[in-house]
Amino acid sequence: MALSFLSKYKDFGLLILRLGIGGAFLLVHGWPKISGGPEFWVKQGASMGNLGIHFAPMFWGFMSSITEFGGGALLILGLFNRPVAFFMMCNMIVAVTFHLTHLDPWSRVIEAIEMLSVFIALFFTGPGKFSLDNLFFKKS
Repeated sequence: MALSFLSKYKDFGLLILRLGIGGAFLLVHGWPKISGGPEFWVKQGASMGNLGIHFAPMFWGFMSSITEFGGGALLILGLFNRPVAFFMMCNMIVAVTFHLTHLDPWSRVIEAIEMLSVFIALFFTGPGKFSLDNLFFKKS
C-alpha cells in the first residue's frame, strides 16, 4: 500500500490523540466540573440514577469530575493509560445513558458515544512509546 510508510508513525499518532483528548478533558470538561464545587457535583452525580444508583450523588459527581480532570492530565502524560481509559469509558457510559434517558438531540448523544469509542481504542492500544507508561513500565 502506498501509505504503509505511515505505520512507523503510529506512536506519534497516539501521542497527538492523547494530547488532544487529554487537553480537552483536562480544560474543557474536567476543570469546570472540579471548580463547580459540591452543588455541581450533586447534580452531576444524580446521573448515576439512570443506572439505578441513587445514593451519594455528591461522591459520584466528584468522582466523575476528578476522572475527567485528572484523567485528562494523565492521558497527556501517557501515565496509567489503560486504567484511565477504563474509568473514562465508565464516565462516558453514564454520559450516554444520561443523554438517552433525557431524550437529548442525537448531536448530544453522539459526542459521548464518540468519546466512549476513543477511550475503548486507547484501552486496547495503550499510550504508545511517547509516554511515561513506556518509560516507567516498559517490558524488557
